[in-house]
Amino acid sequence: MCLAIPGQIISIDVQLDDIFRQAKVSFGGVMKDVNLSMVPEANIGDYVLVHVGVALSVVDEEEAKTTFEYLKQIGEVDELTE
Repeated sequence: MCLAIPGQIISIDVQLDDIFRQAKVSFGGVMKDVNLSMVPEANIGDYVLVHVGVALSVVDEEEAKTTFEYLKQIGEVDELTE
């Protein structure tokens, strides 16, 4: 099964224009580079759902934290640190 994992945008790198924005996203302290092209409205501090390195949507902070904790409890975020 494929899952989208919630994470918080820590920084945004605008290279050529807003379409190709990359972000540093924190998944419980694990930092990953994420493509923001599908969420042009996303800003630093927002929580996004990420699947295979692409942010799919902006989500509510409380919902993101609760979902991340559930995923952590069932071992679905272990691969982030590998």
